[in-house]
Amino acid sequence: MIDKELFFDKELSWLSFNERVLQEAGDERVPLIERIRFLAIYSANLDEFFRVRVAKLRRKLLLERATSEGDKDSAQYLYLKQLLSEINHSVSQLTEKFRLYAQHAFAQLKEHHIELLFNEENSTAFNIHLTPEEKRFITTFYHNHIVRFITPIFINSNTQLVSCLDDDGIYFLVALKQTDDVQYALIEIPRSEVDRFIILPKENHKNLQRVVMLDDVVHYFLDDVFEGIINYTSIEAYSLKLTRDAEYDLNDELDQSLLDKMSKGLKQRLTAEPVRLGYDKNMPDYMLKYLRKALKIKDINDLIPGVRYRHYKDFIAFPNLGGPELENQELPALDATGLVHKNLSFDAIRAQDILVYYPYYKFRHFTEFVRKASYDPLVRTIKINIYRVAKKSEIIHSLMEAVKNGKQVTVVVELRARFDEQTNITWAHRMKDAGINVEFGIDTLKIHSKLCLITRIENDKIVRYAHIGTGNFHEKNARIYTDFSLFTHHKEITQEVDNVFSFIAHSYKRFRFNHLIVSPLTSRRRIYQLIDNEIEHAKHNKKATITLKVNNLVDIGLINKLYNASNAGVIIKIIVRGMCSLIPGKKGMSKNIHVISIVDRFLEHPRIMLFHNNGVKNLYISSADWMERNIDQRVEVACPIYDPVLKKRIIDILDIQLKDNQKARLINEHQDNTYIPQGNKKPIRSQILIYNYLAEQENNDRIALQNIDK
Repeated sequence: MIDKELFFDKELSWLSFNERVLQEAGDERVPLIERIRFLAIYSANLDEFFRVRVAKLRRKLLLERATSEGDKDSAQYLYLKQLLSEINHSVSQLTEKFRLYAQHAFAQLKEHHIELLFNEENSTAFNIHLTPEEKRFITTFYHNHIVRFITPIFINSNTQLVSCLDDDGIYFLVALKQTDDVQYALIEIPRSEVDRFIILPKENHKNLQRVVMLDDVVHYFLDDVFEGIINYTSIEAYSLKLTRDAEYDLNDELDQSLLDKMSKGLKQRLTAEPVRLGYDKNMPDYMLKYLRKALKIKDINDLIPGVRYRHYKDFIAFPNLGGPELENQELPALDATGLVHKNLSFDAIRAQDILVYYPYYKFRHFTEFVRKASYDPLVRTIKINIYRVAKKSEIIHSLMEAVKNGKQVTVVVELRARFDEQTNITWAHRMKDAGINVEFGIDTLKIHSKLCLITRIENDKIVRYAHIGTGNFHEKNARIYTDFSLFTHHKEITQEVDNVFSFIAHSYKRFRFNHLIVSPLTSRRRIYQLIDNEIEHAKHNKKATITLKVNNLVDIGLINKLYNASNAGVIIKIIVRGMCSLIPGKKGMSKNIHVISIVDRFLEHPRIMLFHNNGVKNLYISSADWMERNIDQRVEVACPIYDPVLKKRIIDILDIQLKDNQKARLINEHQDNTYIPQGNKKPIRSQILIYNYLAEQENNDRIALQNIDK
């Protein structure tokens, strides 16, 4: 329980964040195809919210019911019930907004000569008007590309229906009727094997591109699936989607490796308790009643009626069949002048610290850093910790090649990275087979830091080069997420990075960190000290400011510290992407705290801490959000930025974002996501302005290097 006078519920705050995503889907300034993709992002986010956050609340509610000796009026029980009720109310309101935005976007497609065909919502049969040529096309397409993936599951009294439903699947529940008998069957829409958007042939005399949904094609051929297999006089089919609890239990058997435990734990998700059943709102009562009984769903709040077309997250891949104006204009990724000026990354980093900011810069700078290390004769060791990586990872390929070249390679793999566990397990096996020393960190702590350390022998001495970042080593995400990567040769910082790897391997050892801030060892104490330092300056009438950029701000201890700082006169500016339990702008508590959130074409992901420190500014980039888990229960690293040029660059970026009046929303006590008013000021869309700013900086750096070369 939290005091709602002092803090927002983090779950309701998360829904407020997802509303900001949904706002992009309804913003006419956003190109049409991008708006459709924001619908997909919103949908994917909401799925994860139910799988993780709502599921956790439900477990707490069940635990409270079991431990309160039947007292259903306990304060905690009533609090949880009320919170779940508020969540359902908020989701219901957002669902209606989603429906309206989707309808409007799909209607606008037609203005651009694209028609997305949907079956009528109240129709039990395929009711889309197709030309004879289109019917011939989908018939051929069905038999050549779809039918091989259609295998119905007939449901009987012995069928464990919950184990037949994949959390990531969309299904038709089919009712085959003969007189008073009903035989139920389940058909999965094969969206993993077949594109969900089937582009129909264009007719020569028409300037219109029509697209039909895979779901409707499967529905159209239901008789083809069952005819001759089972006797029936009528057939009905309605869509459904099950959302499960994403948690799983790991037992404490000492004879099982963590790898085996994780594999076993993941299998438990197949039978985890249903959290939400989404179903076609036109499904007849007798079918819905059967579903509830088969899935043992008792709470009506777990039933979400809606449209036939589930899994809107697939619309992230909706094709642009129109002109380039329907998508965002491409921003070509920049080269970091310092890294491309010299052929070898190590020479460039030895000359100066280098900072890159994805996706404005090429992620290739990091992949090349590792690739060249894999065959550089002077390199002796490579250490890296992996939280999320791409399924086809150039980085891991380079690490395997490094072993062949005689390098000692250590990879710390976090097996518990939610929803990436299976990918990480697969990579762990492959890396072990390739001869890489694979470690799984500390049983009680997730490894969430973004570190890579390379040692070379230069002039008979060990020299270290480190990468310290705010984002994962994931080639695909680096094109979507904004994140900082610092490449440094700083002797003491690189030694401390090595100490972090030693701590992960030997958590009983203790190290002194004078530069890095490391969770769970020093983060809370050091951040408290940095805030207290600003409070002292404010008390002596000196300028005192704190600027933060985080994904989530929900740690109660840190929020209370910020409240204390505000009351002492410290001016605090915060950019938060997601959850924010802090209530800003409240007299006597947070009057001096201003919070905004930016949602735009890139997902804002870096964490930054800036403390004025009486003019000698302390600036850190970090892997850690301001959440209890990141501060006290994970291995996280914040790194100081010492280079004055790089420090100014990050501060300039923060200043640009704080002035955003196009994509910034005000976080206030009402959580109504009001856009920052532009007023009479010139329009500032920070992500575009930052790209232009960085391009200008790199151009200046190139000119400076050319003058030096002359």
